[in-house]
Amino acid sequence: MDRRRFSESTARNRGPILAVLERVLAKDAKVLEVASGTGEHAMFVARAMSGVVWQPSDPDADSRASIAAWIAHEELTGVLPPLAIDVRLDDWGVGKTFDAIVAINMIHIAPREATPGLFRGARRLLRSGGVLLLYGPFKRDGTHTAPSNEAFDQWLKQRDPAFGVRDLGDVARVGEENGFALRETVEMPANNLTVVFAKS
Repeated sequence: MDRRRFSESTARNRGPILAVLERVLAKDAKVLEVASGTGEHAMFVARAMSGVVWQPSDPDADSRASIAAWIAHEELTGVLPPLAIDVRLDDWGVGKTFDAIVAINMIHIAPREATPGLFRGARRLLRSGGVLLLYGPFKRDGTHTAPSNEAFDQWLKQRDPAFGVRDLGDVARVGEENGFALRETVEMPANNLTVVFAKS
Protein backbone atom coordinates (compact mmCIF):
# COMPACT_ATOMS: atom_id res chain seq x y z
CA MET A 1 0.00 0.00 0.00
CA ASP A 2 1.31 3.44 -0.96
CA ARG A 3 1.23 5.54 2.22
CA ARG A 4 2.37 8.76 0.57
CA ARG A 5 0.15 11.76 1.21
CA PHE A 6 -0.28 14.73 -1.10
CA SER A 7 -0.96 18.38 -0.22
CA GLU A 8 -2.35 20.94 -2.65
CA SER A 9 -0.88 23.80 -0.62
CA THR A 10 2.59 22.25 -0.84
CA ALA A 11 2.33 22.11 -4.62
CA ARG A 12 1.44 25.82 -4.65
CA ASN A 13 4.04 27.19 -2.23
CA ARG A 14 7.07 24.94 -2.57
CA GLY A 15 8.68 26.94 -5.39
CA PRO A 16 8.67 30.30 -3.59
CA ILE A 17 9.82 28.66 -0.35
CA LEU A 18 12.67 26.92 -2.18
CA ALA A 19 13.78 30.25 -3.63
CA VAL A 20 14.24 31.62 -0.10
CA LEU A 21 15.96 28.46 1.13
CA GLU A 22 18.42 28.51 -1.77
CA ARG A 23 19.40 32.03 -0.78
CA VAL A 24 19.49 31.53 2.99
CA LEU A 25 21.01 28.05 3.33
CA ALA A 26 24.55 26.94 2.64
CA LYS A 27 24.80 24.28 -0.07
CA ASP A 28 25.79 21.66 2.54
CA ALA A 29 23.46 22.80 5.34
CA LYS A 30 22.08 20.39 7.89
CA VAL A 31 18.38 21.20 8.29
CA LEU A 32 15.75 20.04 10.76
CA GLU A 33 12.19 20.42 9.52
CA VAL A 34 9.54 20.58 12.25
CA ALA A 35 6.00 19.43 11.44
CA SER A 36 6.93 18.05 8.01
CA GLY A 37 3.38 16.87 7.26
CA THR A 38 3.23 14.85 4.07
CA GLY A 39 7.00 15.06 3.50
CA GLU A 40 6.68 16.67 0.07
CA HIS A 41 8.69 19.77 1.00
CA ALA A 42 11.57 17.57 2.11
CA MET A 43 11.53 15.75 -1.23
CA PHE A 44 11.30 18.94 -3.27
CA VAL A 45 14.19 20.64 -1.47
CA ALA A 46 16.35 17.52 -1.52
CA ARG A 47 15.96 17.19 -5.29
CA ALA A 48 16.86 20.85 -5.83
CA MET A 49 19.63 21.14 -3.22
CA SER A 50 21.44 17.82 -3.37
CA GLY A 51 24.14 18.84 -0.86
CA VAL A 52 21.67 19.61 1.92
CA VAL A 53 20.97 17.01 4.62
CA TRP A 54 17.28 17.27 5.56
CA GLN A 55 15.93 15.81 8.79
CA PRO A 56 12.11 15.67 8.66
CA SER A 57 9.92 15.23 11.73
CA ASP A 58 6.29 15.18 12.75
CA PRO A 59 4.41 14.29 15.95
CA ASP A 60 1.75 12.47 13.91
CA ALA A 61 2.42 8.79 13.12
CA ASP A 62 0.49 8.81 9.82
CA SER A 63 2.48 11.84 8.66
CA ARG A 64 5.74 10.07 9.51
CA ALA A 65 4.54 7.07 7.53
CA SER A 66 3.91 9.37 4.54
CA ILE A 67 7.38 10.88 4.89
CA ALA A 68 8.99 7.45 5.05
CA ALA A 69 7.02 6.36 1.97
CA TRP A 70 8.16 9.44 0.06
CA ILE A 71 11.79 8.76 1.03
CA ALA A 72 11.51 5.18 -0.24
CA HIS A 73 9.76 6.28 -3.44
CA GLU A 74 12.22 9.05 -4.30
CA GLU A 75 15.35 7.17 -3.16
CA LEU A 76 16.94 10.41 -1.95
CA THR A 77 19.95 9.87 0.30
CA GLY A 78 19.88 13.42 1.64
CA VAL A 79 16.59 12.96 3.50
CA LEU A 80 16.84 11.12 6.83
CA PRO A 81 14.16 8.93 8.42
CA PRO A 82 11.49 11.07 10.13
CA LEU A 83 11.61 11.77 13.85
CA ALA A 84 8.69 12.13 16.28
CA ILE A 85 9.08 15.66 17.69
CA ASP A 86 6.58 17.56 19.80
CA VAL A 87 8.03 21.07 20.06
CA ARG A 88 6.28 21.68 23.39
CA LEU A 89 8.54 19.14 25.09
CA ASP A 90 11.83 20.19 26.67
CA ASP A 91 13.61 17.20 25.13
CA TRP A 92 13.09 16.61 21.42
CA GLY A 93 15.21 13.46 21.49
CA VAL A 94 17.75 14.97 19.08
CA GLY A 95 21.42 14.83 20.00
CA LYS A 96 23.00 16.85 17.18
CA THR A 97 23.07 20.46 16.04
CA PHE A 98 21.75 21.98 12.82
CA ASP A 99 22.45 24.95 10.58
CA ALA A 100 18.75 25.66 10.14
CA ILE A 101 15.34 24.70 11.46
CA VAL A 102 12.35 25.07 9.15
CA ALA A 103 8.67 25.16 10.15
CA ILE A 104 6.24 25.48 7.24
CA ASN A 105 2.56 26.15 8.02
CA MET A 106 3.02 25.08 11.61
CA ILE A 107 2.54 27.71 14.30
CA HIS A 108 -1.00 28.68 13.31
CA ILE A 109 -2.15 25.03 13.32
CA ALA A 110 -0.78 24.36 16.80
CA PRO A 111 -1.47 25.50 20.36
CA ARG A 112 0.02 28.85 21.38
CA GLU A 113 2.65 27.14 23.56
CA ALA A 114 4.10 25.54 20.41
CA THR A 115 5.67 28.85 19.34
CA PRO A 116 7.81 29.40 22.46
CA GLY A 117 8.54 25.67 22.46
CA LEU A 118 9.82 25.94 18.91
CA PHE A 119 12.16 28.80 19.78
CA ARG A 120 13.43 27.06 22.92
CA GLY A 121 14.23 23.95 20.91
CA ALA A 122 15.88 26.02 18.19
CA ARG A 123 18.04 27.71 20.80
CA ARG A 124 19.23 24.28 21.98
CA LEU A 125 19.78 22.67 18.58
CA LEU A 126 20.97 25.45 16.26
CA ARG A 127 24.61 26.38 15.97
CA SER A 128 25.55 29.99 16.63
CA GLY A 129 24.40 32.03 13.63
CA GLY A 130 21.94 29.33 12.58
CA VAL A 131 18.53 30.29 11.26
CA LEU A 132 14.95 29.46 12.13
CA LEU A 133 12.70 29.89 9.10
CA LEU A 134 8.92 30.12 9.48
CA TYR A 135 6.41 30.16 6.63
CA GLY A 136 2.70 30.91 6.80
CA PRO A 137 0.10 33.62 7.37
CA PHE A 138 0.80 36.30 9.99
CA LYS A 139 -1.00 39.30 11.38
CA ARG A 140 0.99 42.54 11.46
CA ASP A 141 0.45 45.04 14.27
CA GLY A 142 -2.60 43.06 15.32
CA THR A 143 -4.27 43.29 11.91
CA HIS A 144 -4.79 40.63 9.26
CA THR A 145 -3.00 41.35 6.00
CA ALA A 146 -5.92 40.19 3.83
CA PRO A 147 -9.61 39.24 4.19
CA SER A 148 -8.72 35.68 3.18
CA ASN A 149 -6.33 35.41 6.13
CA GLU A 150 -9.02 36.69 8.50
CA ALA A 151 -11.47 34.09 7.20
CA PHE A 152 -8.78 31.40 7.53
CA ASP A 153 -8.11 32.51 11.12
CA GLN A 154 -11.81 32.16 11.98
CA TRP A 155 -11.91 28.72 10.37
CA LEU A 156 -8.86 27.61 12.37
CA LYS A 157 -10.39 28.76 15.66
CA GLN A 158 -13.59 26.88 14.87
CA ARG A 159 -11.50 23.73 14.53
CA ASP A 160 -9.64 24.44 17.77
CA PRO A 161 -9.75 27.65 19.85
CA ALA A 162 -6.00 27.22 20.52
CA PHE A 163 -5.22 27.55 16.80
CA GLY A 164 -5.03 30.84 14.92
CA VAL A 165 -2.95 33.18 12.79
CA ARG A 166 -0.20 34.67 15.00
CA ASP A 167 0.95 38.26 15.07
CA LEU A 168 4.46 38.71 13.70
CA GLY A 169 5.34 41.17 16.47
CA ASP A 170 4.38 38.66 19.14
CA VAL A 171 6.41 35.93 17.45
CA ALA A 172 9.41 38.25 17.13
CA ARG A 173 9.22 39.02 20.87
CA VAL A 174 9.25 35.32 21.69
CA GLY A 175 12.27 35.02 19.42
CA GLU A 176 14.09 37.84 21.18
CA GLU A 177 13.41 36.23 24.57
CA ASN A 178 15.18 33.13 23.29
CA GLY A 179 18.16 34.84 21.69
CA PHE A 180 16.89 35.22 18.11
CA ALA A 181 16.85 38.34 15.97
CA LEU A 182 14.36 38.86 13.15
CA ARG A 183 16.66 38.97 10.14
CA GLU A 184 14.31 39.05 7.18
CA THR A 185 10.63 39.09 6.26
CA VAL A 186 9.80 37.95 2.73
CA GLU A 187 6.43 38.57 1.10
CA MET A 188 5.09 35.35 -0.40
CA PRO A 189 2.14 34.41 -2.64
CA ALA A 190 -1.37 34.07 -1.16
CA ASN A 191 -0.70 36.71 1.53
CA ASN A 192 1.82 34.55 3.37
CA LEU A 193 5.25 35.43 4.73
CA THR A 194 8.55 33.68 5.10
CA VAL A 195 10.22 34.95 8.26
CA VAL A 196 13.90 34.29 8.97
CA PHE A 197 15.28 34.49 12.52
CA ALA A 198 19.00 34.25 13.29
CA LYS A 199 20.42 32.81 16.49
CA SER A 200 22.90 35.13 18.19
